[in-house]
Amino acid sequence: MNRSLREKSEHLLEVFRTRISYQDALPQLLGLGIVSGLSAALLVVVFRLQVEGALAFLFHGAALDFESLDPVWRFLFPFLGALLLGLALTPIDQKYQSVGVFHVLERLRNHQGRLPGRNLLVQFFGGTVALISGQSIGREGPGVHLGAGIASLLGQWFDLPNNAIRTLIACGAAAAISAAFNTPMAGVIFAMEVILMEYTMVGFIPVIIASVLGSTVSQLVFGADSLIVVPPVQLNLLWEIPFMICAGLLYALAALAFIRVHLTASRWRKTPVLIRYLLMGSVTGAVAVFLPQILGAGYDTLNLLIAGQVTLGLLIAIVIAKLVITAAVTGLGMVGGLIGPLLVIGGCLGGVLGVVGNGLVEQASSPGFYVVLGMVAMLGAVLNAPMAALVTILELSNNPAIIFPSMLMVVVACVAVQQLFHTQGIFAEQLRSQGVASYEEPARQFLSRIGVRSVMNTSLTLAQAQVSEQQARELVKQAAVWIVIRHAEGGLQVISTADLVKHLERLEQESTDRAKQVTGDHSKAGPVDLTHIAAQVFDAEELDSRSNLYQASLAISQDGVDALCVTRRLGSGRSVVGILTRDSIRNYYGV
Repeated sequence: MNRSLREKSEHLLEVFRTRISYQDALPQLLGLGIVSGLSAALLVVVFRLQVEGALAFLFHGAALDFESLDPVWRFLFPFLGALLLGLALTPIDQKYQSVGVFHVLERLRNHQGRLPGRNLLVQFFGGTVALISGQSIGREGPGVHLGAGIASLLGQWFDLPNNAIRTLIACGAAAAISAAFNTPMAGVIFAMEVILMEYTMVGFIPVIIASVLGSTVSQLVFGADSLIVVPPVQLNLLWEIPFMICAGLLYALAALAFIRVHLTASRWRKTPVLIRYLLMGSVTGAVAVFLPQILGAGYDTLNLLIAGQVTLGLLIAIVIAKLVITAAVTGLGMVGGLIGPLLVIGGCLGGVLGVVGNGLVEQASSPGFYVVLGMVAMLGAVLNAPMAALVTILELSNNPAIIFPSMLMVVVACVAVQQLFHTQGIFAEQLRSQGVASYEEPARQFLSRIGVRSVMNTSLTLAQAQVSEQQARELVKQAAVWIVIRHAEGGLQVISTADLVKHLERLEQESTDRAKQVTGDHSKAGPVDLTHIAAQVFDAEELDSRSNLYQASLAISQDGVDALCVTRRLGSGRSVVGILTRDSIRNYYGV
């Protein structure tokens, strides 16, 4: 009975795998959105509870009060944390030390989104230590990796096709951002704009479900309060628009500086991990002795800034120190993110601009107004994600009056970074520096959304290269479209059953003609060589049934074949379950 239940479950799962490989498999994708959204949200919540619980214990309830530490501890906290991380990571293979949003994007481009579990563990425990020890990083980047990673592992565990794993990763990332900021719409836009870099209706809906679940779980655990308290601010004078345009250009310069420092630091990634972490901990600690506001993500500083409790000189110092240190440590490989620090850097620079603006024109908008604009501009310009930045601040502020000035600032900043400085977002530049294409071509995006199971022809039968005439007739009776020939040396070829039918008809006609000419001719027909009788013989290679159409197209081009035998695991071996030809891919794509 147990065996029968397992077989039935496997059959249902196989049907699910086949159905979800289709481009329009919305019901199945909705199910994935629910499962991945809940899984990602729960993991991110556990991660946050772990970090905040440890900080609350260390600071007696003040979770981010690094400023209250004595100068000695301001140095020792990041130094000892970095030392512990360096020692822990030293025996771990370097490929498993890759973490964060960049890791997710790289695996999505090069490995069809199959994220390793070991990297996930490094991110979970390493990110915890890094955040507790006050490194100048954010927790949103680790959250995206954790959310996308657990979603990817679920897909791998159920052996889902690669096109479904792409959607799972987007769902996990959206749920993570939504749970981190309590901003469900921003989670959706971030997943589509930064992770997938595409917008599709079928992709949107499961990601929305996952993001809503992420926010729901976060609110159930932490309440509806946001990490950042954004006051009701607005634009006072239209005459401030030229000043805002100039401010947008300044943010473009700040974003460029951040990206350049980050990329320069990343060139030292091959330095032994312990040396890198000791360097990061020492520099961070040394600066924190005099400027403790750089420790941690800095949300407490940002809230004080919005409340107008930070001086101009301190703001300038925080901007410079936070920008350089965060860009450097994330470039060197610190297991943390940069989204939170970018909001702090942008907000502090906005505070500087607000003070200057109010000094020039008394009726100008409040410094808090420019703090909010700065958060949008810096985040959008560095990530090259203007929509994600806009929606994040809109949801955090719940203030529609901020939309118009925010759009102006972020557009100026993003356009200046790309057009004046010829620089893409930080993740795109990271990918480019590693020799990975930062953007997918439209054809690749389209083909990657479709599994080979949805296009392959499953009408096939297997045969040896040489068969008797009787065996050939048995093959025809099976009424399969394709005959797969598996050679003794392991090669594969494919012929059309129609060619065998024509050959047998020809043999029958020849036999009839001989019978008329020679009475009593009972000569036996020789063996039929399937590779010689076919009008067209396709050389074929195997392709895993989890592959998408882009992988199939790539395999056909690289292997120089015209057909692929789609296979899946069956016991200890593999079974051919479908045939995919070059023409079938072209016909599907419409070229």
